[in-house]
Amino acid sequence: METEIIVSVKNATVQKEGKKLIDDISWEILQGEHWGVLGLNGSGKTTLLKIIAGAMWPKAGSGPVNVLGERYGNTYMPELKKSIGWVSQAVDQQYQLHPDTTALEIVLSGKHASIGIYEPLTEEDVSFARSLLQKFRIDHLEEQPLAHFSQGERKKAMLARAWMAKPKLLILDEPCAGLDIYAREELLDTLEEMMNEKGPSLIYVTHHLEEVIPSITHTLLLKSGEITASGKKRETLTEENIFNTFQVPVKLEWENNRPWVKVEKL
Repeated sequence: METEIIVSVKNATVQKEGKKLIDDISWEILQGEHWGVLGLNGSGKTTLLKIIAGAMWPKAGSGPVNVLGERYGNTYMPELKKSIGWVSQAVDQQYQLHPDTTALEIVLSGKHASIGIYEPLTEEDVSFARSLLQKFRIDHLEEQPLAHFSQGERKKAMLARAWMAKPKLLILDEPCAGLDIYAREELLDTLEEMMNEKGPSLIYVTHHLEEVIPSITHTLLLKSGEITASGKKRETLTEENIFNTFQVPVKLEWENNRPWVKVEKL
C-alpha cells in the first residue's frame, strides 16, 4: 500500500526585490511524519510555510505544490484551508485587534478558519471547543477576554483554535516565541500530549533546537533560502549540520528524544 503524500513542493523559488527568499527547494512530507523546520532568522522558513499554507506563490517556472492531495492552482483554496491548522504571529496579531474576544470564541472561530464567528455552530462544536480548552489547560479562561490573557495563555488559545477544525495538517510558526522557560515547556508538553493522540501531520518551525519535541520525526535545516540537511531528525541534527546551518560550533546531546546544545567557544 502506497504511503499518502501530505505535502509535496517541487523546485520552489520565491524572489522579492531581486533577492531569493528560497531557492529551488523540493520537499516532501509523508503520512505519519512530523517535521521540524530550523534555521536562522531570514533563512526562508516562514516563506516556505506560506507556500504550503497557500498564502504565497512560488515564482513562474517553479514546480507544482501539492498539499493533502490537492494541487495548488487547481483547487478551491478556502475549502482546503479548513483542513490546515495554522498558528503564526500574524494570526495572533489579527486577534489583538479584538481584545474582547473570549477564549471560547477564539477556539470556535477555528471551525471555519476565520477571525471571528460568522457561520452557524452546533452544540457539538461548542462541546468540542470546551474539551480543547481543557486539554490546553485554559478552560478557566472560557469567558475571559483576550486582553486578560498572559502571552502563554494566548499561544495556547491559538493552538486550540488550530485544532478546532480537526485539521489534517498543522503548521506552527515559532509558537514559543516570546515565552519564558516555564511557559514554553508547558506548551511543548501539551503539544506532545496532543500529538500522541494521533494528531495531524505537524510542521513546526523554530530556530531553537531544544523545541524539537519527541513526536517530531524529521527535520529540515535551511540557510539563506537553501536546504542544508533534510531527513530523520537523529540523522540530520548533527553537530556538523548545525554548524553549517547556524554557523555556531555546538556540543549536541540527546535527552528524552530531544536535542540540547551547548555553544562551544566561537
